[in-house]
Amino acid sequence: MIKVHSEIGRLKKVLLHRPGSELDNLIPSLLDQLLFDDIPWLELAQEEHDAFSNVLRENGVEVVYLEELMAEVLEDNRVKEQFLYQFLSEANMNSHTKRIAAYEYLVKLPNLELVLKTMGGIRNSELSLPRRRLLDYIDKYPFATDPMPNLYFTRDPFTSIGEGVSINHMRTETRNRETIYADYIFKYHPDFMHTERFYNRDEKLSIEGGDILILNEEIIAVGISERTQPEAVEKIGKTLFNRTNFQTILAFYIPNSRAFMHLDTVLTQVDHDKFTLHGGIIGPTEVFEITNERGRLKIKEIKDTLENILSHYLKKDITLIKCGGGDYIDSRREQWSDAANTLAIAPGEVIVYSRNTVTNKLLVENGVKIHVIPSSELSRGRGGPRCMSMPLIRE
Repeated sequence: MIKVHSEIGRLKKVLLHRPGSELDNLIPSLLDQLLFDDIPWLELAQEEHDAFSNVLRENGVEVVYLEELMAEVLEDNRVKEQFLYQFLSEANMNSHTKRIAAYEYLVKLPNLELVLKTMGGIRNSELSLPRRRLLDYIDKYPFATDPMPNLYFTRDPFTSIGEGVSINHMRTETRNRETIYADYIFKYHPDFMHTERFYNRDEKLSIEGGDILILNEEIIAVGISERTQPEAVEKIGKTLFNRTNFQTILAFYIPNSRAFMHLDTVLTQVDHDKFTLHGGIIGPTEVFEITNERGRLKIKEIKDTLENILSHYLKKDITLIKCGGGDYIDSRREQWSDAANTLAIAPGEVIVYSRNTVTNKLLVENGVKIHVIPSSELSRGRGGPRCMSMPLIRE
């Protein structure tokens, strides 16, 4: 069951992924390819993530894990066989010998261990690799299948929208491989298999969950960003207007930058009338209103301040809480560790990273209750509490 009609309604159920061996399989030469800037220490990252999940549980949130749902799906042996063939096909192995060895290795594992291994990556040293072809002798690449280190950011591969989901087509091949788990869960898991889909992973246009904010039952904000194409915003907009009660999409154009990767890295809602905002976003905001007019999209450019735009559409005065207080240095330092990326567990109550001290103080001064979690290793992946969570049910 999916039910998400806001960013701030009391959180009842959420999907997480506990970081695993995929972080230990990061090496410097592959960081750019795997979209990481640094190598987190796995043991401490897991401790920090456990603290995150404990805060959620202590506040009445049911926590489910991506890896466990996927393992339950694989209890059907026919689905398991289908998944293995598809996973290995999408891993782009350049050696038939490796593909056979990887299949024989994976198929013998218990389901949960199998899922974690597909997420973590398979090293060549874990396989019995006979040398039959010239490529088998000269291939120096260390992995049979690459790790998926971004998976603990469960916000991106799929998105809960109303009572349905978007199975996203990710911008990069590295992250698009992650969406296979959501695809199988929403096809075969008994709790989710009847969920309506608004977008599919085999679409050609990219859209990612960090760019989608559900402002209320009628309005969605979507970022046009480094990872989400404007054509994808139009495509999902047509579907939502035809099949849901959503009536307006506000498309925010944000700079193509690693620091501004998704809309939720610069803007998140923390209360009915309050948002965090990256202080480095200055000047007029480029926002476009998308509505449905007799079956066709109507697009209108909105020229106003962000504060006025949000106030107009949400029909209340809006306060923008600037990360780092808007100070040039503080805002950019804390933006790099995702001070704007908060997770609301109820109106006016959010989870934040401990390291963003300036912004955290400002949130408290603005009447927002904060739950602080440790963040020295998790933050190295360039994502905050919102990035690490996919709400499944909100009040």
